[in-house]
Amino acid sequence: MEAEGPRMVESAVLIVSELASNAVRHSRSGRKGGWFLVIVVLDDDRVRIEVIDEGGFDRPQLLAANHWEEESGRGLLLMAACAKDWGVKERTHGRSVWAELARAGE
Repeated sequence: MEAEGPRMVESAVLIVSELASNAVRHSRSGRKGGWFLVIVVLDDDRVRIEVIDEGGFDRPQLLAANHWEEESGRGLLLMAACAKDWGVKERTHGRSVWAELARAGE
């Protein structure tokens, strides 16, 4: 996806919100004393958003959007629709989930 200005900001806010919420809800970061780190890198051609958390039992994955009545489960689908690319990297003491937005003209 290509965006700039208000659309870029809206997409970035959605992605940060989703990844940070998932870190608290679905990883050990949600426990008492847990932590997560948000990193935002702005380059000439992209915005990269990364959330590092304490990891969990399940690897983040896109779920089928078959049941629209469900209260949760569509956040990563929304994030993936906004992002040019995204992924998950397992780390020694946790996990990193990242997404990239393409800047307009790239």
